[in-house]
Amino acid sequence: MADASDAAVRAVVHGHVQGVGFRWATARRAAELGLACEAQNLPDGTVLVTARGAVSAVDALVAWLRSDRTPGRVTGVDVRPV
Repeated sequence: MADASDAAVRAVVHGHVQGVGFRWATARRAAELGLACEAQNLPDGTVLVTARGAVSAVDALVAWLRSDRTPGRVTGVDVRPV
């Protein structure tokens, strides 16, 4: 059962994010934050990231996705809770 302090999000990441190690780097960053996470390429060139864990860790992952520290070039991140 999820703790009340847990959160889950689905984030669609736009930009040049396929073929640049983006999914691998996202999984690594999520693991560092203690999150359960999956990243998958979508046919339109975006990457879907689903993450669950402590609210602060989920927030940190979303901030990282929006930063310039990711592989490739992120032009936008659409986030919604699940």
